[in-house]
Amino acid sequence: MSNLINQTALVTGASTGIGAVYADRFAKRGYDLVLVARDRTRMEALAARLRRESGVTVDILQADLTNVDELAPVEERLRTDMRISILVNNAGASIASSFVDQSPDEVTKIINLNTTALVRLASAVAPRFVKAGNGAMINISSVVGLAPEFGLTVYGATKAFVLFLTQGLHLELEPKGVYVQAVLPAATRTEVWERSGWDMNALPLLMEVDELVDAALIGFDRRETITIPSLSDVEQWHTFDAARQSMIPNFNQVHAADRYRLVTSDQS
Repeated sequence: MSNLINQTALVTGASTGIGAVYADRFAKRGYDLVLVARDRTRMEALAARLRRESGVTVDILQADLTNVDELAPVEERLRTDMRISILVNNAGASIASSFVDQSPDEVTKIINLNTTALVRLASAVAPRFVKAGNGAMINISSVVGLAPEFGLTVYGATKAFVLFLTQGLHLELEPKGVYVQAVLPAATRTEVWERSGWDMNALPLLMEVDELVDAALIGFDRRETITIPSLSDVEQWHTFDAARQSMIPNFNQVHAADRYRLVTSDQS
């Protein structure tokens, strides 16, 4: 996207996996970076490599985004740093256990990281992007948000939230010059699986993270709102979305649908 004037990208979950590859790819495009994650050691190693290889400026913000006190400085940086023109909302987590085996604290942590932190960061930067008439957000969702059949109930619900949020922000912000993209990876080879308690040997075939990000960036350059790198037939998404839109005129009715209205018959 050549219309982004200020060349700095802020990437969350940037110490490894998808976030680290996004940082690498934007550095190769000449963007300075702000890296956000909990693991300072890994971020410092990544930053040193990107400075050496690409000659870009890399700042580090160590933060646990589930902690509001640590989230606040990242929000403030997005509000005030006029150089930042891209937000990559990548940080996320899952748990391998079923819903009934997850504790309330575990569920809350997933929701706080995957949705609350993401929307707060988007909220922090959106007014500035709108004022500038420029800027981009990349929100990492998941195909799980479209498939409750996969069984990852809470994780999938958070990713469905990210998808809906992105679609809503697109409708609201695109006319004001702000581009918003949701990326829906399928199973991708990152450390999130092991951190979430999954047995890597029991998993299906995984997409390599470099291939995932490179495909997502093609969608970014094309200004796609929804990018599903593993979906071969894009018409399947278009059909799905068209079916959803076809229902909208029928939602706002003053009476219940006939199928929900009581049926009376004369009794002889």
